[in-house]
Order: sequence, then structure tokens, then C-alpha cells
Amino acid sequence: MPNYTLKINGKQIEVNVDEDTPLLWVLRDELTMKGTKFGCGIAQCGACTVHVNNIAVRSCSLPISSISEESITTIEGLSENGTHPVQLAWKEIDVPQCGYCQAGQIMTASAFLKDNSTPTKKEIREAMHGNICRCASYNRIEKAVELAAKNL
Repeated sequence: MPNYTLKINGKQIEVNVDEDTPLLWVLRDELTMKGTKFGCGIAQCGACTVHVNNIAVRSCSLPISSISEESITTIEGLSENGTHPVQLAWKEIDVPQCGYCQAGQIMTASAFLKDNSTPTKKEIREAMHGNICRCASYNRIEKAVELAAKNL
């Protein structure tokens, strides 16, 4: 098995895994970072969303061999103490119900707001559209993204 040196949450980390191992399983199984969730395994639900070079990507379908110099940010690295504006908005609006999709939702929203700090409701809906919430907290998610945009 090959060795890979990854930059995750600002730290250089070495892993020894098969080249086709998805980033999700490297994070969860090899590095015991449990914040990024497994949802569907086919990049359709968004629960596994992380940032690669500040872009939201689905880690369940991203083979480790496709990552070289990229910087990876997980929910654990978004902020040290939960004070990122999106995380604060999630708390203020009381978004989570079961909470399972929330890390992926937050990672998608934070990447979106980096590129669009004054989004319309339609733009928020479009940006968040690919993230599935089993509890259907979509209205609260939208409100939290709006609030985070105002607080950026």
C-alpha cells in the first residue's frame, strides 16, 4: 500500500492506504475523525462534504490517490471552538434535529458563502440543494445560511 501525505486542517498527516480508498474512509477509519459522516456512498446526499482547496466536495467518492498538494478542511477544522459564522448561525436558528447531515450542510454553506457573501434566497436554495436532510430542516437551514451571510 502506498503512503500519502495529506494536509488536513492545517496539519501534515501521513496515511498508508490503498490508492482507491475514498477520503471519507481515510478521515473516519484511519484518522478517527468522526465529524464527516457517511450517508449514501455515491456522492448524492452531502453528509460527507469537506473542503478541498476551499471547495465543497463529497469525500465518499474522492479517491485518496487524486489528492496531492491540496488542502483539506473537515468540520473539525472549520473553527477550533465552533465560532465560524455558519456554526454560530446553526446554533442560533437551532437547525439540527437528528444532526446527522449537519456537518455536510455546514461545510457546503461555508464554502458557498466564501464565494457569495450576499446571497439571495434562491441562490441559497440552489447552493444547498444537493444536501439531503432526513429531518427536512430545510427552512431552518436556509434561515441559518441567511444569518451567517449577514454575520460574515
